[in-house]
Amino acid sequence: MPLAFAHRGGAAAGLENTHAAFARAVELGYRYLETDVHTTADGALVAFHDTTLDRTTGSGGRLAELSWAEVSRARVAGREPVPLLADLLRSFPGARWNIDVKSDGALAPLLELLAAENAWDRVCVGAFAEARVARARALAGPRLLTSLGTRGVLALRLRSCRLPWRLPSGAGCAQVPERHGPVRVVDRAFVRAAHARGLRVHVWTVNDPVRAAALLDLGVDGIMTDELEMLREVLDARGSWPPD
Repeated sequence: MPLAFAHRGGAAAGLENTHAAFARAVELGYRYLETDVHTTADGALVAFHDTTLDRTTGSGGRLAELSWAEVSRARVAGREPVPLLADLLRSFPGARWNIDVKSDGALAPLLELLAAENAWDRVCVGAFAEARVARARALAGPRLLTSLGTRGVLALRLRSCRLPWRLPSGAGCAQVPERHGPVRVVDRAFVRAAHARGLRVHVWTVNDPVRAAALLDLGVDGIMTDELEMLREVLDARGSWPPD
């Protein structure tokens, strides 16, 4: 059964990466939640996408240069505080988390938190930086599930075109956009190549029901969306809701 991921808790509602967004997603039946992590200047691990507070809170400043006390006073969409990842893990014990590590400095605090909470079986860690993903696997070992990094995805795409390209080992899934600019990433050959190597395919960020249905027809294993009701309706119509 395909997985339904609430991207940033359901960013279309305007409260991305907040406790309120994730609570709403869980109430709708989502059990797979996607978020991002940064660290503040004093080492607090926060669920937040951007490097600065500007876009979502209207407050100024780079997260890496602000203290947790300063960040905690910011409000997403003028309403909701920026959450600590630790609080989210504890607030939603039945949820699985897909965590995009946005900076090198956030990796060690994340792994320390997962160890302290014994949450290894509840998370998949990814990052655009290949070296960051590789370092996560090296530090945590086989107890940590990770996605492919960007070079790994490129290698898988080339393999799907029958080119002899070496894939990095250790990942459990490929988390990819449907397209990268003019280049199509996900097609039937890509999904087949991933499955042949024991990798699941999760596609982000899909907010159109026609595209979601087409990807499911290709056999993808999961979809990340901002439009929570849309994806729930698509999966329900296919007999795949609630998610396993």
